[in-house]
Amino acid sequence: MDFEKLRQIDDEFKRVDATYEIFNEETRLNWSQAARVEFLTTVHFIEKYLSLGMKILDIGAGAGEYSLYFADQNYSVDALELSEANIRAFEKRIRQDMDLTLIKGNAIDLSMYEDESYDVVLLLGPLYHIENEEYRTLCLREAKRVLKPEGKLFMSFISNDMVILTEFKYRNDFFLDDSYDHESFKVNNFPFVFYTVEECREIIKKENLKTLHEIASDGVSELMQYEINSLDEQSYQQYLRYHYYTCEKPEMIGRSNHLLYVAMK
Repeated sequence: MDFEKLRQIDDEFKRVDATYEIFNEETRLNWSQAARVEFLTTVHFIEKYLSLGMKILDIGAGAGEYSLYFADQNYSVDALELSEANIRAFEKRIRQDMDLTLIKGNAIDLSMYEDESYDVVLLLGPLYHIENEEYRTLCLREAKRVLKPEGKLFMSFISNDMVILTEFKYRNDFFLDDSYDHESFKVNNFPFVFYTVEECREIIKKENLKTLHEIASDGVSELMQYEINSLDEQSYQQYLRYHYYTCEKPEMIGRSNHLLYVAMK
């Protein structure tokens, strides 16, 4: 399926399913050192709040990169994913010794999960796709419902303002094309949904969530992927330490393709 056919799908959730027949989520977070920065940063913050015996729910689990990692660390993980392509990629990597359950489902309906039953809830993909405000509200309220009173909710968004620079990196004519509003600099929400930092804050505030961390999860890693991928292991580890040092600085938050918010009720 090409992008023009994708544009013709009006139903948001059918479009998500079709999107991952085009985009390879299985390799997005692991194909290079630069690509790995987002995953490692997200894990770095999740692990601040984890201890053995805790239960994790991974909503919109993609191809399972996070679920599989934490199941391999002996955590109990339930995962829900909408895309058939992602489910196929995910299933082939599950081992029998993992306490990991994967089901097909939609982030706006978690009725199969009990109230206040998870210590950590991951919402690291659905908000990339849900443009409809009513659906987005349902998604967040369902995530809150299944979260324990002292549990932590991790939400990921795609940053509107950094995506503009990233697109410019690949297309010299980007600033003259029609993929964004030339006055407001709002990027068209296709095939993903893009948010400013302020929009993320307003969404979280509206749901009466308390923000614990606001994180530039991949920072400049895509813009500087050649340089990062050229680093030897020792230099790469030091780069990661630098990234962790800067990724919560207020002046750095918007300079990231992906924004990670950690919150609680």
